[in-house]
Amino acid sequence: MAPLSIGVDARELIGEATGVGRYLGELLRRWLERSDRQTRRLLLYSPEPLGVVIPGDVGEVRVIGRRPGGTWWEQTSLRAAVRRDRPDVFFAPAYTAPLGTRIPLAVTVHDISFVAHPEWFRASEGLRRRWLTRRAAHTASVVLTDSEFSKSEIERHLQVDRGRVRVIRPGVTRREGGRPTPREPIVLFVGSLFNRRRLPDLIAAFARASVDVPRARLVIVGANRTWPPQDLPAVAAAEGVAARTEFLSYVDDDRLVELYGRASVFVFLSEYEGFGLTPLEAMSAGVPPVVLDTAVAREVYAPAAVFVRAGDLSSAADAIRRLLLDREAAGRVLAAAPEVLARYSWERAADETLEAVSSAARGRI
Repeated sequence: MAPLSIGVDARELIGEATGVGRYLGELLRRWLERSDRQTRRLLLYSPEPLGVVIPGDVGEVRVIGRRPGGTWWEQTSLRAAVRRDRPDVFFAPAYTAPLGTRIPLAVTVHDISFVAHPEWFRASEGLRRRWLTRRAAHTASVVLTDSEFSKSEIERHLQVDRGRVRVIRPGVTRREGGRPTPREPIVLFVGSLFNRRRLPDLIAAFARASVDVPRARLVIVGANRTWPPQDLPAVAAAEGVAARTEFLSYVDDDRLVELYGRASVFVFLSEYEGFGLTPLEAMSAGVPPVVLDTAVAREVYAPAAVFVRAGDLSSAADAIRRLLLDREAAGRVLAAAPEVLARYSWERAADETLEAVSSAARGRI
């Protein structure tokens, strides 16, 4: 029997992998480590070379097209290559896919913030995302997503049949360091900077929480992708904490491990997520998370987090201050962390995703 051929849109692995790039990288690594890997052949499509080694007997990287890897590349160069190669199934890990390929499609839609909250996106970007994601979701044999909340949003806003949407929880990439380091009065945020993540509220709450904690510092890690644009250094200056706030657009894994190892509090005041991995990474590294009280946050992090209401800066500041100064309070929050973290496994996510993709190829979904 010929190996099952799986085409994969691999452009999220280009450069500094964040978010979807990490998700895809974790899945592929485990697919390539399976004892039955020779029963499949992976075709990774990219507009430029990848730093990924694929053994020749189980797959290859195909560099196609000469344009940047955006929508035009997806709907022209990638579509032409997939129609030419005719893999048994195509896996699109990031919302959209080449349309009109006439082969089974499995697509992961992590969230639909661009549908639920179009005001957070430039008009042209929001329109493009909504149209392509809706078309991909209606074309796909199976739509994968990360949480029950996101599943309900996809079914409600995109009108996708309930039987074609499947929840597969991501794993948690453990960020523990080698030798334990003393905790410092660092308040940490990690993730792309979007309006929905309320970074001005985080900065304001930190300013209130650290009035009499002069050694406290706020470290914000992530590229600024806000729309309408937010000048976050100006916010820090207005709150009087510019000298104690550090903005890092990207850090490598070693630096990220170091930050998780030194931080005392992780704050993630997001009002809309499909999942949200970084508070779990913090939890796994022994950093108690403070998160906004939303349905998806309760689903993903409870009971090992402190929940605060949207716009309640006093409660957020009180939680930050308490966790900065009281390691026993932090320990009480983290007592349930093993129970929460046990829900999430990259091995399980990789197995379930591969089973869904393979079933789509064989018409069993």
